[in-house]
Amino acid sequence: MLNYHHLRYFWIVAHEGNLTRAAEKIHIAQSALSMQIAKLEEDLKHPLFERQGRRLVLTEAGRIALDFADSIFATGDELMGTLGQLDQPQQRVLRVGALATLSRNFQLQFVTPLLALDEIEVVVRSGTLGDLLHALEDYQIDVLLSNVSPPRDAATRWIAHAIDRQPVSLVGRPCAGREHLSLAELLSQESLVMPTAQSSIRTGFDALVDRLGIRPYIVAEVDDMAMLRLVAREHTGLAVVPPIVVKDELDNGTLVEVAKLPGLEETFFAITLKRRFPNPLLDLVLP
Repeated sequence: MLNYHHLRYFWIVAHEGNLTRAAEKIHIAQSALSMQIAKLEEDLKHPLFERQGRRLVLTEAGRIALDFADSIFATGDELMGTLGQLDQPQQRVLRVGALATLSRNFQLQFVTPLLALDEIEVVVRSGTLGDLLHALEDYQIDVLLSNVSPPRDAATRWIAHAIDRQPVSLVGRPCAGREHLSLAELLSQESLVMPTAQSSIRTGFDALVDRLGIRPYIVAEVDDMAMLRLVAREHTGLAVVPPIVVKDELDNGTLVEVAKLPGLEETFFAITLKRRFPNPLLDLVLP
């Protein structure tokens, strides 16, 4: 029978790529760890590592074993994460991760259906995409909100649900005379603030102005939607932004939607993990 202690030691060493670091991480002697790996290789009848200088590199059998080990221990983590929530009656907590740069209005729109329900708690934490994906895989959050769909392959266990698409517009302070200008005139005459080059919005915007043969005057680039909202309120020119980001300002008249940008939209994703026991509260917020 498979010795799961030996398999876990192998799994840790494979991810660390170094016997010394792995031994320090799990607080056992390096020689003892080597013996456990050797015993596992003996049981499986295949070498799992080969040395390349000071590094341990997985053999073909080692890569296969690691794929199985990842699945086995992920299932174990899911078991602990799921049963660990049974102290909360009927699993009444939804843990949401959101990109730190994501529109606060969109985050609020996502959780609003739950806020009106009794005995349900919503926990929202923000962070980088990498950190939140790790939290999702470690069952620390149930869903990740993002305006970026992370790359995935056959071994990836997460699913990106496209849950909303928001148009992108030129937004600015009320100013007489702008309503008579064409889109090309607005883009060429007004100073602009907009998302950074890494944004999907910016990719579409750059393609649009290239088609129009316009060289826009960009005075600020911001990757944080909350900050972009503040800059849009203070800027005397125009901002390239989804209206949902500045919904409050549009409602109270501080800002107005000057023109829609044709073909530009921002897609919002809810990223979940393939789980045997998904949080049932997700059914209330996912399409």
